[in-house]
Amino acid sequence: MSTLIQLEDISYSYDNHPALSDVNLTIEAGKAYALIGENGSGKSTLLKIINGLLYPSSGTYQFMGNKITSKTLRHKQGSRQFHQRIGFVFQNPEVQLFSPTVYEELAFAPRQMQLDEIEVKQRVMDCLKMLNIEHLIHREPIYLSDGEKKRVAIASVLTANPQVLTLDEPLNGLDPRSKRFLLQLMLKLKAAGKTIICSTHDLNYWKSLFDVAVVMNDQKKIEKVAPYNQIIEDEAFLTQMNVM
Repeated sequence: MSTLIQLEDISYSYDNHPALSDVNLTIEAGKAYALIGENGSGKSTLLKIINGLLYPSSGTYQFMGNKITSKTLRHKQGSRQFHQRIGFVFQNPEVQLFSPTVYEELAFAPRQMQLDEIEVKQRVMDCLKMLNIEHLIHREPIYLSDGEKKRVAIASVLTANPQVLTLDEPLNGLDPRSKRFLLQLMLKLKAAGKTIICSTHDLNYWKSLFDVAVVMNDQKKIEKVAPYNQIIEDEAFLTQMNVM
């Protein structure tokens, strides 16, 4: 496996309040990683740094061997290339849904990639089918159910065909049917070679997906990185980390 993401001594603070402290993490291509930890342990902040939405106060972030900084992402071409390769599904899908229709929402990313409209339409239709939401194509996102909004948000990321898919608590607010659908979709994407990084509290539900668990503690640090099944079978450790 090749290294896609390398974080070295990453720290971040909100108004002098530490949100991450000396985080070191290696993400390898084709694997699925679970970020586990109690609320406030820094999982969402870490995902935002990985996606270039926040810049670390200190430390080094490398993506595919290239150093990622505020300067590199201010460069239009560098920013476009980076965001084509990594996609982020927010915990609240309404944060990322802004277009007047579902079609326009899904077309946004490939249009930013300057693809022609034939290719844009093909990607949109493929992702609508993949997420089983063809019937929503002309709907306004604001009027969709929570589960539908989540599917549209995921589809809007997948139209860019990113190598890395990151998700922040994707099962929140979903009914059992939507949860099953999302799990099967993630398994298919992983089988297709995608790298997945996902924060979650639903530890047993994802057992068939994740390879590695990244456990964060209340000091905003990584407590442990280990095989996922090994971590979720250690009830004493999970209780100690307040995630049981």
